[in-house]
Amino acid sequence: MLGNFLLLMHCMVSLRRRIKKLATKMVITSGNEEEKNNQEKESKEESILAMLGIIGTILNLVVIIFVYIYTTL
Repeated sequence: MLGNFLLLMHCMVSLRRRIKKLATKMVITSGNEEEKNNQEKESKEESILAMLGIIGTILNLVVIIFVYIYTTL
Protein backbone atom coordinates (compact mmCIF):
# COMPACT_ATOMS: atom_id res chain seq x y z
CA MET A 1 0.00 0.00 0.00
CA LEU A 2 2.71 2.49 0.99
CA GLY A 3 4.88 1.40 -1.93
CA ASN A 4 2.09 2.14 -4.41
CA PHE A 5 1.55 5.56 -2.84
CA LEU A 6 5.25 6.40 -3.05
CA LEU A 7 5.36 5.28 -6.69
CA LEU A 8 2.32 7.43 -7.47
CA MET A 9 3.93 10.45 -5.77
CA HIS A 10 7.15 9.87 -7.71
CA CYS A 11 5.20 9.84 -10.99
CA MET A 12 3.40 13.05 -10.07
CA VAL A 13 6.68 14.82 -9.27
CA SER A 14 8.14 13.58 -12.54
CA LEU A 15 5.10 14.88 -14.43
CA ARG A 16 5.43 18.32 -12.80
CA ARG A 17 9.10 18.51 -13.77
CA ARG A 18 8.32 17.60 -17.38
CA ILE A 19 5.56 20.19 -17.57
CA LYS A 20 7.89 22.89 -16.20
CA LYS A 21 10.56 21.86 -18.69
CA LEU A 22 8.05 22.08 -21.52
CA ALA A 23 6.85 25.49 -20.38
CA THR A 24 10.30 27.04 -20.60
CA LYS A 25 11.25 28.27 -24.05
CA MET A 26 14.69 28.40 -25.54
CA VAL A 27 15.83 31.90 -26.42
CA ILE A 28 17.67 32.12 -29.70
CA THR A 29 20.39 34.75 -29.60
CA SER A 30 23.11 35.65 -32.06
CA GLY A 31 24.24 33.45 -34.90
CA ASN A 32 23.68 33.01 -38.58
CA GLU A 33 20.39 31.98 -40.17
CA GLU A 34 21.31 28.29 -40.46
CA GLU A 35 22.21 28.10 -36.77
CA LYS A 36 18.91 29.74 -35.82
CA ASN A 37 16.98 27.26 -37.96
CA ASN A 38 18.83 24.34 -36.33
CA GLN A 39 18.05 25.69 -32.86
CA GLU A 40 14.38 26.13 -33.75
CA LYS A 41 14.24 22.57 -35.09
CA GLU A 42 15.90 21.20 -31.94
CA SER A 43 13.51 23.20 -29.77
CA LYS A 44 10.53 21.75 -31.64
CA GLU A 45 11.92 18.22 -31.30
CA GLU A 46 12.46 18.73 -27.57
CA SER A 47 8.91 19.94 -27.08
CA ILE A 48 7.56 16.91 -28.99
CA LEU A 49 9.65 14.56 -26.85
CA ALA A 50 8.47 16.34 -23.70
CA MET A 51 4.84 15.91 -24.75
CA LEU A 52 5.43 12.21 -25.44
CA GLY A 53 6.99 11.92 -21.98
CA ILE A 54 3.97 13.56 -20.39
CA ILE A 55 1.59 11.27 -22.28
CA GLY A 56 3.65 8.24 -21.20
CA THR A 57 3.61 9.38 -17.59
CA ILE A 58 -0.17 9.82 -17.65
CA LEU A 59 -0.63 6.36 -19.14
CA ASN A 60 1.64 4.92 -16.43
CA LEU A 61 -0.48 6.61 -13.76
CA VAL A 62 -3.64 5.12 -15.27
CA VAL A 63 -2.09 1.65 -15.24
CA ILE A 64 -0.92 2.08 -11.63
CA ILE A 65 -4.39 3.17 -10.53
CA PHE A 66 -6.02 0.30 -12.44
CA VAL A 67 -3.67 -2.28 -10.92
CA TYR A 68 -4.19 -0.81 -7.44
CA ILE A 69 -7.98 -1.04 -7.80
CA TYR A 70 -7.77 -4.54 -9.28
CA THR A 71 -5.51 -5.86 -6.50
CA THR A 72 -7.64 -4.42 -3.69
CA LEU A 73 -10.83 -6.14 -4.87
